[in-house]
Amino acid sequence: MAHLLNERFPRSNRYHPDWVIARGSGGANALWLTEWLAEALDLKPGMKVLDLGCGRAMSSVFLRREFGVEVWATDLWFSAADNLQCIRDAGVSDGVYPIHAEAHALPFAVGFFDAIVSIDSFHYYGTDDTYAHYIARFLEPGGVIAMASAGLTREFEGEVPPSLRGWWEPNMASLHTHAWWERHWWRSSILEVTCADSLPDAWKLWLEWQKTLAPDNRAEIEALERDQGANLTYVRAVARRRPDIVLAEPIGSIPANYLRHPLLRDDS
Repeated sequence: MAHLLNERFPRSNRYHPDWVIARGSGGANALWLTEWLAEALDLKPGMKVLDLGCGRAMSSVFLRREFGVEVWATDLWFSAADNLQCIRDAGVSDGVYPIHAEAHALPFAVGFFDAIVSIDSFHYYGTDDTYAHYIARFLEPGGVIAMASAGLTREFEGEVPPSLRGWWEPNMASLHTHAWWERHWWRSSILEVTCADSLPDAWKLWLEWQKTLAPDNRAEIEALERDQGANLTYVRAVARRRPDIVLAEPIGSIPANYLRHPLLRDDS
């Protein structure tokens, strides 16, 4: 029972390790990242929160229980029906609502949420230069968007560092530093970044999580042991939707009336 106990995360320590492991996936303990991210937020009971890319809804249950917010637990890869059962068993079905949706086709009203959070998933869909303009539409003016995920201590191009070879895959190119995310969101011109940093000794937490969740995942474990934090870390970023910026409606179609004209000059 001593595993997954860490004095850095007192809220997370309350949750049974069997439940945490059963609901876990990926390279991070979602409770640790959610608790860390929440430290940079001002979450209050009754706030409407989108948990985007919620996975198996562990972060959504945590947000509801710890802060009393209403959570729309939204994911594409994991079953909303399975998440619903988890939510019911956790006793939070009065304030956590499972949704199956793709991050670029969200079924929510413009300006509906007070906050949007994303735990270890934003790098899968949020690196697009135009995504901030899309996702910010679902925030009320002044609302907050926040992410915490696996990331890098430094950007690198070309050859993968030797410590990561044998584990690194091309799709990991979406991992970035906290400074990269800060620039990315500032460049959107609609987000005001209030926090961007890395978690100290994150690689040790990452390694502990992998050894607990997936001890047979030798490629990732050995990469972390070789790297020892030289390249791999956890990053977070928090930004506010600027209330002075009016977001235009996205273009869904362009009306056009066909007019017949000669195709070739000789046809005129």
